[in-house]
Amino acid sequence: MDIIVTLLINGFAEGALIFLMASGLSIILGLMGVVNFTHGTLFLWGGYVFIWIYHMTGSFILGILAAIVVVFLLGIFFEKLFVSRVYGNVPAQILITLGLQVIFTDLVRLFWGATPIAVLRPDFLSGTTIIGGVTIVHYRIFLIAVGLVVALGIHFLLNRTKVGMVIRAGVQRPDMVQALGKNIRLYFTLVFAGGAALAGLGGALYAPLVGNMVSTAGVYNQILAFIVVVVGGMGSFIGSAMGSIFLGLMGAIIGWYAPSLAVVANVTLMALVLAFKPQGLFGLAVKK
Repeated sequence: MDIIVTLLINGFAEGALIFLMASGLSIILGLMGVVNFTHGTLFLWGGYVFIWIYHMTGSFILGILAAIVVVFLLGIFFEKLFVSRVYGNVPAQILITLGLQVIFTDLVRLFWGATPIAVLRPDFLSGTTIIGGVTIVHYRIFLIAVGLVVALGIHFLLNRTKVGMVIRAGVQRPDMVQALGKNIRLYFTLVFAGGAALAGLGGALYAPLVGNMVSTAGVYNQILAFIVVVVGGMGSFIGSAMGSIFLGLMGAIIGWYAPSLAVVANVTLMALVLAFKPQGLFGLAVKK
């Protein structure tokens, strides 16, 4: 029983981390119709900027904020100069974002090197609590809390604010929203940059969890994010949340009992969903 509780906590924590990556990708892909392969490198930049600032200042919070701001600005740069030119052209989106992924991943290696950079958890999150026979890692509880706050915040923004209303309307009829005096291009830029910032936050929180950051982490976590989007359903925020939790729990359980099958299980799950319910488990994608 103690092992089951521990695996559940680990699974929810990993699911929260995956959600930070997948939610941004789901917003960009589902709401804007942009196939974004830069998400992995944005995750990577978030992790490395966090470590850089954290090591320089000793402030965990400042490192997190720096990662979010830098990746948010990178998102604006990517959208304004590249992505905005290929809306509605999926092959061009794939080629451009893959190119940006390669270039900016190589820039990470140029600036910080190809070898892993170690990072420790801050003192206030480095401890554990033992309840019965269950060891609760404080940092994993922190990840669950952050994931929950972000999920509630995004849901409120998209469904309970005028900004969310404009974004959702702009997806359906951008010409009509523009005619009503709303700069829909600006909204799309902010949506893309916001999704990028979520990836940056995910990268920043990922580094202390595993204890280091390496340049290959972006591709691996991007694959997980795409699996979540496929499983949950493109354009479905609830699908991204549920898919992230499911993938996190499945990864924790399979990683404990059969670690060699963890990656195979993720890909197999995606293949089964595509075969029997290609629209995902929580509805159809929103198309422009």
